Amino acid sequence: MAKTGQNFYKSIPELPKAMQTKKRKPKLMAVVDEDNCTGCQVCVPFCPVDCIAAVDTDVYDNRPIPPVQIRFDECIGCQICARVCTQLTWDAIRMLPTAQFEAQYGITVEG
Repeated sequence: MAKTGQNFYKSIPELPKAMQTKKRKPKLMAVVDEDNCTGCQVCVPFCPVDCIAAVDTDVYDNRPIPPVQIRFDECIGCQICARVCTQLTWDAIRMLPTAQFEAQYGITVEG
């Protein structure tokens, strides 16, 4: 069943009036599945800390539109990007518990 009208956008929060910064280590981290990301950048304007950007076009030779990437050192784990991606486009952003993210990617999240 297709989503229409007001209900389609119900779970997507309004954009914040001012950008925020990370104050503590987040419980979750956003991770982009680059194979699933279309590069539409719908998630970019919804990020309250502006930590999502397109991958440099030189990285992918065979993709006319590169996927997005998340700057992990700036991500606050708010989940907005994942909800926007799921509701409006594909399902290319998933949230991982920070401990799992750190173990899986070998990156220590500051906060």
